Amino acid sequence: MAGNGRCGVFIHITAHCALDNYATHKHPAVVAWLQKHPRIHVHFTPTGSSWLNLVERFFRQLTDDVVREGSFTSVAQLVSAINVHLAHHNLKPKPYGWKAEGAAILEKIQRARQAEAKTGL
Repeated sequence: MAGNGRCGVFIHITAHCALDNYATHKHPAVVAWLQKHPRIHVHFTPTGSSWLNLVERFFRQLTDDVVREGSFTSVAQLVSAINVHLAHHNLKPKPYGWKAEGAAILEKIQRARQAEAKTGL
């Protein structure tokens, strides 16, 4: 295991991390750390893809309702708990609401491009 053994990522494998375009992920200290750890590959979500927040929200709900509350002795047991949760959730599905104004999205894209140009990522 990496570091003190609590990380959960084996040091001999490549790790891929999906992150949003939040500027702190591109801070020089973060960039320097990533350069020192070439097995870690960072993938940024597209600018203006706020609809992905709904995906994050769904997985946060799944984590809060199933994973964090449970104690699982096997992957099969965890998968079973997730499937039960999804079956229950799908009995009375509620749509996630999302709306964004086009002008606001374009403004965010412009700001992100400017920030990206400064960091070199």
